[in-house]
Amino acid sequence: MARPDKAAAVAELTEQFRSSSAAVLTEYRGLTVAQLKTLRRSLGENAQYAVVKNTLTKIAANEAGITTLDDLFNGPTAVAFVTGDPVESAKGLRDFAKDNPNLVIKGGVLDGKAMSADEIKKLADLESREVLLAKLAGALKGKQTQAAQVFQALPSKLVRTVDALRAKQDEQGGAE
Repeated sequence: MARPDKAAAVAELTEQFRSSSAAVLTEYRGLTVAQLKTLRRSLGENAQYAVVKNTLTKIAANEAGITTLDDLFNGPTAVAFVTGDPVESAKGLRDFAKDNPNLVIKGGVLDGKAMSADEIKKLADLESREVLLAKLAGALKGKQTQAAQVFQALPSKLVRTVDALRAKQDEQGGAE
């Protein structure tokens, strides 16, 4: 029978896996407490970075329905649980790892799908959700403006054509 403290830890980790949109596993061997504190700040306010026990975390991940991470639970492991924009947290991890080579991104999961370390780095290269939405809105607004110009041009072109026909008829009528 499991000890109550371990069962509580597994339950808490399971809930974190379930409530997170993404989880990134890292190896933190060689990082100081001060560096870990800096890393936690760089992840943003919508992420929680926790040093975890591999066995308990593996059990919690499996209970949450995530079995694709089993091979990554070796060595000193920490998990970044992301509840907000995963791009922001991925950028924080990538940038911190550039300055501190002791931080190794092992892999992770995004919306239930496994991601390799390279895929997480590619995710970090994306622009934030807000920037992408702003670009989309700008593109849509541009298309709407073009459509409005076309729709406004049609009636005015029709009026000019009718005026030209009337003028032509007046010329022909006056010449007879």
